[in-house]
Amino acid sequence: MAGQDNVKQLEDCSVSNALGTWVFSVAGALLAIPVGIKRKSLAPLVFFGTTGTMLDIIMGISACEREHAERQMQLLEAQNSAAAGALSETGAES
Repeated sequence: MAGQDNVKQLEDCSVSNALGTWVFSVAGALLAIPVGIKRKSLAPLVFFGTTGTMLDIIMGISACEREHAERQMQLLEAQNSAAAGALSETGAES
């Protein structure tokens, strides 16, 4: 069950980070509008809009994966220190 909880947390984080970023989407649209007007085409809006959206999603997911890796390292360090403490206690009793 603990594995499913970790996967669910990672999924929730990925979705919230992917939906929470909007910088590249707005930048892509702002770049596409003058280019589209100059070329008299909607193709730049489609290209820059989708590229910006994909960059937002990728940046959100990578940030989430980085947070997840940091959390896993903290848990591993806590387990290692607890195990080292238990070993030192049993060594002191001998």
